[in-house]
Amino acid sequence: MVDVSAFNESDLRSRGFAGFKAFGDLDLSTVPREPGVYSVLRSTNSTHEVLDTSVGGWFKGTDPTDDPAKLKGRLWDAPTIYIGKADAGANGTRGLRKRIGEFAKFGQGLAVGHKGGRYIWQLSNSRDLRIAWLPVTDRSAKVVEDELMEEFFVAYGQLPFANLRR
Repeated sequence: MVDVSAFNESDLRSRGFAGFKAFGDLDLSTVPREPGVYSVLRSTNSTHEVLDTSVGGWFKGTDPTDDPAKLKGRLWDAPTIYIGKADAGANGTRGLRKRIGEFAKFGQGLAVGHKGGRYIWQLSNSRDLRIAWLPVTDRSAKVVEDELMEEFFVAYGQLPFANLRR
């Protein structure tokens, strides 16, 4: 039996996640600059269907659109539909604000090098999807992302909708 409370807003808040802002309402100045992990959750006020064409940006001439039938098969009822990470980067200037900003810009159709989570932008009402973040300063964001992905897989038996690899 699947624990339907795993990775919902209440669960993520209890883990220390903050934000929970719709992409359409996101103010990047409220996103911390530290490294960390982030989660994209379904909207609480609209449904999401798979579109024939992605609204995501074309990076290096590559269309982010994938086969709608394939995506429909991946779209199920888990509240979290993507888990990502934001490392500090070589000079320490990357972090959550930079990474989430790139992710949001890609969803606005800009040619930004943030291909991870691209299936998000092939959903209807993607601007209503919510993003939450958790700064991670005591260990690698990649380690925390791996732990969350493993825990999600154990809870649901599959990856979040827009995560392509474990």
